[in-house]
Amino acid sequence: MTESTPPTVRRIAINTGGGDAPGLNAVIRAATLAALREGWEVLGIRRGYMGLLEPEVDGEPGVMQLTANAVRGITHLGGTILGTTTRGNPFGLEVRQPDGTWGKVDRSDEIVECFRKREIDALIAIGGDGSLSIAHALYNKGLPVIGVPKTIDNDLSATDVTFGFQTAVEVATDAIGRLHSTAEAHQRVMVVQLMGRHTGWIALESGISGGADVILIPEIPYHVDRIAEKVRERDVQGRRFSIVVVAEGAQPADGVASYADASGRYGGIADRVAEQITEVTGKETRTLVLGHIQRGGEPIAYDRSLALRFGAAAVRCIREGSLGTMVALQGNRIRAVPLGDAVHDIKRVPADSELVMTARQLGISFGD
Repeated sequence: MTESTPPTVRRIAINTGGGDAPGLNAVIRAATLAALREGWEVLGIRRGYMGLLEPEVDGEPGVMQLTANAVRGITHLGGTILGTTTRGNPFGLEVRQPDGTWGKVDRSDEIVECFRKREIDALIAIGGDGSLSIAHALYNKGLPVIGVPKTIDNDLSATDVTFGFQTAVEVATDAIGRLHSTAEAHQRVMVVQLMGRHTGWIALESGISGGADVILIPEIPYHVDRIAEKVRERDVQGRRFSIVVVAEGAQPADGVASYADASGRYGGIADRVAEQITEVTGKETRTLVLGHIQRGGEPIAYDRSLALRFGAAAVRCIREGSLGTMVALQGNRIRAVPLGDAVHDIKRVPADSELVMTARQLGISFGD
């Protein structure tokens, strides 16, 4: 639901939650400057919502004043000046029990009360599907919220693109490209593991752009023998090396679960695939797990521009009273979409998409 009558706004807050992504600081800067031009006061909540529950940590206040000086020169910076956390869900915060064990407690009502006490009229919540689901739940408790989509996985269905994605693809493409010469020199198979628990957008786009021979994504279950066929095919053609790109959540066709540890962190699939390739083909293999390098560093120009547009649009939504929404890029325009719809489904790679068809026409194998 959105409000039809623009609210009286004096003070807003901004927070960043979940994994970091290139462009977060650009959103913060745009939203802050746009809000200041409206005559509003702007507060930054550190570490997601934890800054409200922990007023001070190591001498650092949990809430900071965002002024024009505070956001000067941060558009190009990676990370977030507000900090972030992946363990800050106020609906289920981990706490140590009296018996020494860990449990979860719902402190969401405290968050809403903190906003009321500070007389914050709206929150700009910058995050991915998890963070925005939390923001939507807080909106249902009465907290005025505008969401800004952030995820390098590009898996939010309501927006064509999320900021941070193109930078991650650029980083991954560069890494894949650099592996060609060393793989060819040693006649090895190089297996590159990229982020993508549930979707394969990064692996697909960077794999195509970087010249991969095999791309494994969660949406298309793979067979090891099909991967081996591609490796042998290249050997026959005199191309005695291969580049295999695998998303961390890719799954074999036998239905075995993705390679996640007890904490839910994904990893190890590159090693598993490399071992299997060696067993079947006898080829020497090496692995590279790109990991958090995909999240780090400066955002490319596209992500800076999109992040700035999102930040400014979020302020327009507050000014117009369009609360409980998320700003989204649809075509060449920024639109406000209901927050509940935005986090309802994740955007997966269609197996018959134009990108997949292009890859197949280029001779890239998906192991299927």
